[in-house]
Amino acid sequence: MDLTVGDVGLRRFLVYEFLTTILGSMPGGFGFLVRKKFYPRLFKNVGNGLILGRNVTIRHPHKITLGNNVTVDDNSVLEGRGEGVVLEDSVVINRNSMLLAKTGPIYLGSRTTIGCNCVLASLGGIELGESVLVAGGCYMSGGDYHMGDTSRVIMDQGAYSKGPIRIGDNVWIGTGAILLDGVTVGTGAVIGAGAVVTRDIPENVIAVGVPARVIRSRAKKD
Repeated sequence: MDLTVGDVGLRRFLVYEFLTTILGSMPGGFGFLVRKKFYPRLFKNVGNGLILGRNVTIRHPHKITLGNNVTVDDNSVLEGRGEGVVLEDSVVINRNSMLLAKTGPIYLGSRTTIGCNCVLASLGGIELGESVLVAGGCYMSGGDYHMGDTSRVIMDQGAYSKGPIRIGDNVWIGTGAILLDGVTVGTGAVIGAGAVVTRDIPENVIAVGVPARVIRSRAKKD
């Protein structure tokens, strides 16, 4: 229960088990229809027009809020274990992507799209604005491990956060980009494919490379 639904009582746990076992892998249009009808009772809040693909893993759904016309494709993971997940209207999560609110929240603004095979793992928080395009294979990690004690294994030294990852409206993040703990990407910025963002990126610029650096402004020149 602690892993899947948290402390919500035996009845809600049994409802969760029944719905996800019977309906979770149901194929075709009928599968979409029955999940749309019955899954909303699992979540904190759900708008109209929900589309859930096959084999979507949902953990701690009572901490997950979904707006209108949210789409979550096959084999994705939504975990609200920490401070919860909020997906605003018309957010799209493509297949095989994971949104993991471990100890911090995850917030995605309206019309934001997450590509296939992405991972958003939040310790200190991850916040994406409106109309953000995240291409496939991107990784955002809102947290890090202490590692100063060489006499102990790293995993036993505990995690910490430098602060949330914040991404402004109308940002495009290219395929395979990595955004590390505590960075802010300004509104209208473009992050190149394969870039590693280790520091803040200003508004309306293009940043590429490892580590990512600004190469030019997006503004048109007269």
